[in-house]
Amino acid sequence: MVGGGILALALLLILFVTVTGDVRLIWYGLALTGVVAGWSVLLLYLLQKRLSGFTDRLCRMLDDMLDGQTCPQVEEEETLLARISHRLQRLYSVLQKSQQQTATEKAALQSLLSDISHQSRTPIANLKMLNETMLTRQIPEKQQTEFLKATQSQLDKLEFLIEAMVKTSRLESGAITLKKERTPIEDTLAGAINGVLALLEKKQMELQVECLEGLRIPHDSRWTGEALFNLLDNTVKYTPTGGKISVKVQLQEMYLKIDITDTGRGIPEREQSAIFKRFYRERAVHQMEGIGIGLYLTREIITMQGGYVMVRSQPGKGSTFSVFLPR
Repeated sequence: MVGGGILALALLLILFVTVTGDVRLIWYGLALTGVVAGWSVLLLYLLQKRLSGFTDRLCRMLDDMLDGQTCPQVEEEETLLARISHRLQRLYSVLQKSQQQTATEKAALQSLLSDISHQSRTPIANLKMLNETMLTRQIPEKQQTEFLKATQSQLDKLEFLIEAMVKTSRLESGAITLKKERTPIEDTLAGAINGVLALLEKKQMELQVECLEGLRIPHDSRWTGEALFNLLDNTVKYTPTGGKISVKVQLQEMYLKIDITDTGRGIPEREQSAIFKRFYRERAVHQMEGIGIGLYLTREIITMQGGYVMVRSQPGKGSTFSVFLPR
Protein backbone atom coordinates (compact mmCIF):
# COMPACT_ATOMS: atom_id res chain seq x y z
CA MET A 1 0.00 0.00 0.00
CA VAL A 2 2.86 2.36 0.84
CA GLY A 3 4.69 1.46 -2.38
CA GLY A 4 1.59 2.15 -4.45
CA GLY A 5 1.21 5.60 -2.86
CA ILE A 6 4.84 6.50 -3.57
CA LEU A 7 4.55 5.34 -7.19
CA ALA A 8 1.40 7.42 -7.70
CA LEU A 9 3.17 10.45 -6.20
CA ALA A 10 6.18 9.96 -8.51
CA LEU A 11 3.98 9.77 -11.62
CA LEU A 12 2.16 12.93 -10.55
CA LEU A 13 5.51 14.69 -10.02
CA ILE A 14 6.73 13.74 -13.53
CA LEU A 15 3.49 15.07 -14.96
CA PHE A 16 3.96 18.44 -13.20
CA VAL A 17 7.59 18.75 -14.40
CA THR A 18 6.57 17.96 -17.95
CA VAL A 19 3.81 20.56 -17.91
CA THR A 20 5.66 23.36 -16.05
CA GLY A 21 9.28 22.63 -17.06
CA ASP A 22 10.45 23.49 -13.53
CA VAL A 23 13.17 21.00 -12.45
CA ARG A 24 12.98 22.16 -8.80
CA LEU A 25 9.70 20.33 -8.49
CA ILE A 26 11.68 17.10 -8.59
CA TRP A 27 13.54 18.00 -5.37
CA TYR A 28 10.34 19.19 -3.68
CA GLY A 29 8.62 16.00 -4.75
CA LEU A 30 11.45 13.81 -3.48
CA ALA A 31 11.35 15.56 -0.11
CA LEU A 32 7.59 15.23 0.09
CA THR A 33 7.82 11.59 -0.94
CA GLY A 34 10.37 10.95 1.81
CA VAL A 35 8.16 12.58 4.43
CA VAL A 36 5.11 10.62 3.30
CA ALA A 37 7.08 7.40 3.23
CA GLY A 38 8.47 8.06 6.71
CA TRP A 39 5.04 8.80 8.18
CA SER A 40 3.60 5.75 6.47
CA VAL A 41 6.27 3.48 7.92
CA LEU A 42 5.78 5.02 11.37
CA LEU A 43 1.99 4.59 11.21
CA LEU A 44 2.35 0.99 10.06
CA TYR A 45 4.76 0.30 12.90
CA LEU A 46 2.43 1.81 15.50
CA LEU A 47 -0.57 -0.04 14.07
CA GLN A 48 1.33 -3.31 14.01
CA LYS A 49 2.46 -2.77 17.60
CA ARG A 50 -1.10 -1.96 18.71
CA LEU A 51 -2.52 -4.98 16.90
CA SER A 52 0.21 -7.16 18.37
CA GLY A 53 -0.61 -5.91 21.88
CA PHE A 54 -4.32 -6.45 21.38
CA THR A 55 -3.70 -9.92 19.96
CA ASP A 56 -1.60 -10.86 22.99
CA ARG A 57 -4.27 -9.50 25.35
CA LEU A 58 -7.00 -11.30 23.43
CA CYS A 59 -5.08 -14.57 23.62
CA ARG A 60 -4.60 -14.15 27.38
CA MET A 61 -8.32 -13.43 27.82
CA LEU A 62 -9.27 -16.51 25.83
CA ASP A 63 -6.79 -18.62 27.79
CA ASP A 64 -8.27 -17.35 31.06
CA MET A 65 -11.79 -18.11 29.80
CA LEU A 66 -10.76 -21.65 28.86
CA ASP A 67 -9.11 -22.11 32.28
CA GLY A 68 -12.26 -20.84 34.06
CA GLN A 69 -10.49 -17.81 35.55
CA THR A 70 -11.90 -14.33 35.95
CA CYS A 71 -11.87 -12.29 32.75
CA PRO A 72 -9.68 -9.16 33.24
CA GLN A 73 -11.19 -5.70 32.78
CA VAL A 74 -9.91 -3.69 29.81
CA GLU A 75 -9.48 0.06 30.36
CA GLU A 76 -9.43 1.67 26.92
CA GLU A 77 -10.92 4.58 25.08
CA GLU A 78 -13.95 4.09 22.84
CA THR A 79 -12.24 2.44 19.85
CA LEU A 80 -12.97 -0.59 17.73
CA LEU A 81 -10.49 -2.61 19.80
CA ALA A 82 -12.14 -1.51 23.05
CA ARG A 83 -15.59 -2.48 21.76
CA ILE A 84 -14.32 -5.93 20.79
CA SER A 85 -12.80 -6.33 24.26
CA HIS A 86 -16.07 -5.27 25.88
CA ARG A 87 -18.07 -7.82 23.87
CA LEU A 88 -15.62 -10.56 24.77
CA GLN A 89 -16.15 -9.74 28.44
CA ARG A 90 -19.92 -9.92 27.95
CA LEU A 91 -19.53 -13.26 26.18
CA TYR A 92 -17.40 -14.55 29.04
CA SER A 93 -20.02 -13.41 31.57
CA VAL A 94 -22.80 -15.18 29.66
CA LEU A 95 -20.74 -18.37 29.44
CA GLN A 96 -20.03 -18.22 33.18
CA LYS A 97 -23.72 -17.82 34.04
CA SER A 98 -24.62 -20.70 31.74
CA GLN A 99 -21.98 -22.87 33.38
CA GLN A 100 -23.23 -21.97 36.86
CA GLN A 101 -26.83 -22.69 35.86
CA THR A 102 -25.82 -26.07 34.45
CA ALA A 103 -23.98 -26.91 37.67
CA THR A 104 -27.01 -25.86 39.75
CA GLU A 105 -29.38 -27.98 37.65
CA LYS A 106 -26.99 -30.94 37.88
CA ALA A 107 -26.82 -30.61 41.67
CA ALA A 108 -30.63 -30.37 41.86
CA LEU A 109 -30.99 -33.49 39.72
CA GLN A 110 -28.51 -35.40 41.88
CA SER A 111 -30.40 -34.28 44.99
CA LEU A 112 -33.70 -35.37 43.46
CA LEU A 113 -32.34 -38.80 42.51
CA SER A 114 -30.85 -39.19 45.97
CA ASP A 115 -34.19 -38.31 47.57
CA ILE A 116 -36.07 -40.77 45.34
CA SER A 117 -33.61 -43.53 46.19
CA HIS A 118 -33.83 -42.82 49.91
CA GLN A 119 -37.62 -42.53 50.05
CA SER A 120 -38.32 -45.61 47.93
CA ARG A 121 -35.87 -47.87 49.78
CA THR A 122 -38.16 -48.57 52.76
CA PRO A 123 -41.37 -49.57 50.90
CA ILE A 124 -39.39 -51.67 48.42
CA ALA A 125 -37.61 -53.49 51.27
CA ASN A 126 -40.96 -54.09 53.00
CA LEU A 127 -42.49 -55.45 49.80
CA LYS A 128 -39.56 -57.82 49.26
CA MET A 129 -39.79 -59.06 52.84
CA LEU A 130 -43.56 -59.66 52.62
CA ASN A 131 -43.25 -61.38 49.26
CA GLU A 132 -40.40 -63.62 50.42
CA THR A 133 -42.32 -64.59 53.55
CA MET A 134 -45.41 -65.57 51.56
CA LEU A 135 -43.32 -67.61 49.11
CA THR A 136 -41.20 -69.50 51.62
CA ARG A 137 -43.60 -70.12 54.53
CA GLN A 138 -46.95 -71.73 55.05
CA ILE A 139 -49.17 -68.87 56.18
CA PRO A 140 -52.76 -69.19 57.43
CA GLU A 141 -55.41 -67.62 55.23
CA LYS A 142 -56.19 -64.91 57.76
CA GLN A 143 -52.55 -63.89 57.99
CA GLN A 144 -52.28 -63.94 54.20
CA THR A 145 -55.03 -61.33 54.06
CA GLU A 146 -53.11 -59.16 56.53
CA PHE A 147 -49.96 -59.55 54.45
CA LEU A 148 -51.83 -58.56 51.30
CA LYS A 149 -53.21 -55.47 53.04
CA ALA A 150 -49.69 -54.55 54.13
CA THR A 151 -48.47 -55.06 50.57
CA GLN A 152 -51.24 -52.81 49.26
CA SER A 153 -50.28 -50.15 51.77
CA GLN A 154 -46.65 -50.18 50.61
CA LEU A 155 -47.72 -50.06 46.95
CA ASP A 156 -49.95 -47.07 47.71
CA LYS A 157 -47.02 -45.34 49.36
CA LEU A 158 -44.81 -45.98 46.34
CA GLU A 159 -47.51 -44.70 43.98
CA PHE A 160 -47.97 -41.55 46.05
CA LEU A 161 -44.20 -41.05 46.16
CA ILE A 162 -43.86 -41.37 42.39
CA GLU A 163 -46.74 -38.98 41.71
CA ALA A 164 -45.31 -36.44 44.15
CA MET A 165 -41.86 -36.69 42.60
CA VAL A 166 -43.29 -36.24 39.09
CA LYS A 167 -45.10 -33.08 40.20
CA THR A 168 -41.98 -31.80 41.94
CA SER A 169 -39.65 -32.46 39.00
CA ARG A 170 -42.07 -30.87 36.52
CA LEU A 171 -42.42 -27.76 38.66
CA GLU A 172 -38.68 -27.43 39.30
CA SER A 173 -37.72 -28.00 35.65
CA GLY A 174 -40.23 -25.46 34.37
CA ALA A 175 -42.12 -28.12 32.41
CA ILE A 176 -45.33 -26.78 33.97
CA THR A 177 -46.35 -23.19 33.32
CA LEU A 178 -48.93 -21.86 35.75
CA LYS A 179 -51.74 -20.02 33.98
CA LYS A 180 -53.17 -17.28 36.17
CA GLU A 181 -56.77 -16.33 35.46
CA ARG A 182 -59.11 -14.10 37.44
CA THR A 183 -61.44 -16.76 38.85
CA PRO A 184 -63.39 -17.07 42.14
CA ILE A 185 -61.12 -18.17 44.97
CA GLU A 186 -64.10 -19.83 46.67
CA ASP A 187 -64.29 -22.44 43.88
CA THR A 188 -60.60 -23.24 44.24
CA LEU A 189 -60.92 -23.48 48.02
CA ALA A 190 -64.04 -25.67 47.78
CA GLY A 191 -62.22 -28.14 45.55
CA ALA A 192 -59.37 -28.38 48.06
CA ILE A 193 -61.77 -28.89 50.99
CA ASN A 194 -63.65 -31.64 49.15
CA GLY A 195 -60.42 -33.64 49.08
CA VAL A 196 -60.26 -33.85 52.90
CA LEU A 197 -63.96 -34.21 53.78
CA ALA A 198 -63.74 -37.99 54.15
CA LEU A 199 -60.84 -37.74 56.59
CA LEU A 200 -62.58 -34.92 58.48
CA GLU A 201 -65.67 -37.09 58.93
CA LYS A 202 -63.61 -40.11 59.92
CA LYS A 203 -61.83 -38.14 62.65
CA GLN A 204 -65.07 -36.37 63.67
CA MET A 205 -63.50 -32.95 63.24
CA GLU A 206 -65.25 -29.59 62.97
CA LEU A 207 -64.58 -27.36 59.97
CA GLN A 208 -65.34 -23.61 59.81
CA VAL A 209 -64.95 -21.61 56.59
CA GLU A 210 -65.13 -17.82 56.16
CA CYS A 211 -64.91 -16.66 52.55
CA LEU A 212 -66.65 -13.80 50.71
CA GLU A 213 -68.65 -14.90 47.69
CA GLY A 214 -67.57 -13.80 44.22
CA LEU A 215 -64.05 -12.89 45.34
CA ARG A 216 -61.89 -13.09 42.21
CA ILE A 217 -58.12 -12.88 42.03
CA PRO A 218 -55.65 -13.93 39.31
CA HIS A 219 -54.39 -17.45 40.11
CA ASP A 220 -53.98 -20.89 38.62
CA SER A 221 -57.04 -22.64 40.01
CA ARG A 222 -55.79 -26.19 39.55
CA TRP A 223 -52.34 -25.80 41.10
CA THR A 224 -53.47 -23.37 43.80
CA GLY A 225 -56.09 -25.96 44.73
CA GLU A 226 -53.28 -28.53 44.95
CA ALA A 227 -51.34 -26.24 47.28
CA LEU A 228 -54.35 -25.59 49.54
CA PHE A 229 -55.23 -29.29 49.59
CA ASN A 230 -51.70 -30.13 50.75
CA LEU A 231 -52.04 -27.66 53.62
CA LEU A 232 -55.50 -28.94 54.60
CA ASP A 233 -54.44 -32.58 54.33
CA ASN A 234 -51.39 -31.90 56.49
CA THR A 235 -53.51 -30.00 59.03
CA VAL A 236 -56.19 -32.69 59.32
CA LYS A 237 -53.62 -35.48 59.45
CA TYR A 238 -51.76 -34.03 62.45
CA THR A 239 -54.79 -32.80 64.40
CA PRO A 240 -56.24 -35.26 66.97
CA THR A 241 -59.70 -36.77 66.58
CA GLY A 242 -62.43 -34.29 67.52
CA GLY A 243 -60.26 -31.27 66.78
CA LYS A 244 -61.22 -28.11 64.90
CA ILE A 245 -60.05 -26.67 61.57
CA SER A 246 -60.85 -23.12 60.46
CA VAL A 247 -60.27 -21.51 57.07
CA LYS A 248 -60.49 -17.73 56.80
CA VAL A 249 -60.08 -15.67 53.61
CA GLN A 250 -59.21 -11.98 53.97
CA LEU A 251 -58.75 -9.37 51.25
CA GLN A 252 -55.80 -7.09 52.03
CA GLU A 253 -54.40 -4.10 50.18
CA MET A 254 -51.90 -6.02 48.05
CA TYR A 255 -52.60 -9.69 48.80
CA LEU A 256 -55.39 -12.17 49.37
CA LYS A 257 -54.67 -13.95 52.64
CA ILE A 258 -55.91 -17.49 53.39
CA ASP A 259 -55.45 -18.65 57.00
CA ILE A 260 -55.75 -22.37 57.79
CA THR A 261 -55.78 -22.90 61.57
CA ASP A 262 -55.88 -26.15 63.52
CA THR A 263 -55.96 -27.31 67.13
CA GLY A 264 -53.20 -29.86 66.62
CA ARG A 265 -49.94 -30.61 68.34
CA GLY A 266 -48.16 -27.49 67.08
CA ILE A 267 -44.68 -27.09 65.63
CA PRO A 268 -41.59 -26.15 67.67
CA GLU A 269 -40.09 -22.81 66.65
CA ARG A 270 -36.73 -24.37 65.77
CA GLU A 271 -38.41 -26.56 63.13
CA GLN A 272 -40.77 -24.00 61.57
CA SER A 273 -38.21 -22.86 58.97
CA ALA A 274 -37.40 -26.45 57.97
CA ILE A 275 -40.87 -27.92 57.44
CA PHE A 276 -41.05 -26.52 53.88
CA LYS A 277 -37.94 -28.42 52.79
CA ARG A 278 -38.37 -31.37 50.48
CA PHE A 279 -38.87 -34.67 52.38
CA TYR A 280 -38.37 -33.00 55.75
CA ARG A 281 -40.40 -34.49 58.61
CA GLU A 282 -40.28 -33.83 62.32
CA ARG A 283 -38.93 -36.67 64.41
CA ALA A 284 -42.07 -36.62 66.52
CA VAL A 285 -44.29 -37.57 63.53
CA HIS A 286 -42.12 -40.19 61.82
CA GLN A 287 -44.52 -42.94 62.89
CA MET A 288 -47.39 -41.31 60.97
CA GLU A 289 -48.07 -41.69 57.25
CA GLY A 290 -46.47 -39.21 54.90
CA ILE A 291 -43.24 -38.50 53.04
CA GLY A 292 -42.76 -34.81 53.80
CA ILE A 293 -43.31 -33.30 50.35
CA GLY A 294 -46.75 -31.64 50.62
CA LEU A 295 -45.57 -28.42 52.27
CA TYR A 296 -42.63 -28.20 49.86
CA LEU A 297 -44.98 -28.42 46.87
CA THR A 298 -47.29 -25.83 48.44
CA ARG A 299 -44.48 -23.30 48.83
CA GLU A 300 -43.23 -23.90 45.27
CA ILE A 301 -46.70 -23.45 43.75
CA ILE A 302 -47.50 -20.27 45.68
CA THR A 303 -44.04 -18.77 45.09
CA MET A 304 -44.33 -19.35 41.33
CA GLN A 305 -47.44 -17.15 41.40
CA GLY A 306 -45.68 -14.29 43.17
CA GLY A 307 -47.01 -15.18 46.64
CA TYR A 308 -45.58 -16.68 49.80
CA VAL A 309 -46.48 -18.96 52.73
CA MET A 310 -45.99 -18.33 56.47
CA VAL A 311 -46.56 -20.43 59.57
CA ARG A 312 -47.29 -19.43 63.18
CA SER A 313 -47.36 -22.16 65.77
CA GLN A 314 -46.90 -23.02 69.42
CA PRO A 315 -46.47 -26.58 70.71
CA GLY A 316 -49.71 -27.79 72.24
CA LYS A 317 -51.72 -24.82 70.90
CA GLY A 318 -52.03 -25.62 67.21
CA SER A 319 -50.76 -23.94 64.04
CA THR A 320 -51.83 -21.37 61.47
CA PHE A 321 -50.60 -21.59 57.89
CA SER A 322 -51.08 -18.35 55.94
CA VAL A 323 -51.08 -18.24 52.14
CA PHE A 324 -50.60 -14.85 50.47
CA LEU A 325 -51.60 -14.47 46.80
CA PRO A 326 -51.12 -11.19 44.90
CA ARG A 327 -54.36 -9.36 44.04
